[in-house]
Amino acid sequence: MPRILAPLVLVGVCCAQAHGEVYTWKDSEGVAHFSDRPPEQASHQQVRIRRPSTVSMSDNLGQQRRVSGIREQVRELLAAPSRSTPAGSPEFADHRGERQRRCDGYRTRLARIQSQLRAGYSSKKGNTLRRQRRELSQNISRECMLR
Repeated sequence: MPRILAPLVLVGVCCAQAHGEVYTWKDSEGVAHFSDRPPEQASHQQVRIRRPSTVSMSDNLGQQRRVSGIREQVRELLAAPSRSTPAGSPEFADHRGERQRRCDGYRTRLARIQSQLRAGYSSKKGNTLRRQRRELSQNISRECMLR
């Protein structure tokens, strides 16, 4: 058995240590080709293949937990109107209704600006409309998206 296994191991080691080269070229029709042997009659380039970057599973899971924790903190901060207002109180409901009205107003104004931009405008007016659209989009993102 060792006599049969030894040549196989030797071949495996030799093959594993040999690094392959990759060549690329384009033919007369513009089609890109890749091969481990360079073409004989076409000009070609050798492709440099970099090793893939890897992240261990534990690092990946740790990063996912950190990101999830940050998202949860942001949701809590945005959901609470103030630290002194309990969630079941009428003030909390009033605050939520006010926030909804404000968000609806942002969206209405944004839709109006979008229609003005689609309808055509002068250069100066277009810059003003785009600035207003950017500000409204930021307000919507900050105040309305995580609801």
